[in-house]
Amino acid sequence: MLFTQSSRFEKEYKKLPKKLKDKIVERLKIFVTNEFDPLLNNHMVKYKYEGHRSINLTGDWRILYKKIDHKTYELYAVGTHHQLFGK
Repeated sequence: MLFTQSSRFEKEYKKLPKKLKDKIVERLKIFVTNEFDPLLNNHMVKYKYEGHRSINLTGDWRILYKKIDHKTYELYAVGTHHQLFGK
């Protein structure tokens, strides 16, 4: 499994505290084992992110990603629910 990063994800990631960066590593390890593990709450998103999926980092923090092919995923964005969806 290969993860690529959009420039948006890279910019947002750089601003995160170490605790959230560590949480990303932890959640991506789970994702590699089972991308639909209930802990991730992996689900499709709509509207401006149509075609992307969301996984939970914490109760409020999310990663948006898109499956490129059967083994490649692009990490598109990371942020709070409000930052990403405005709700």
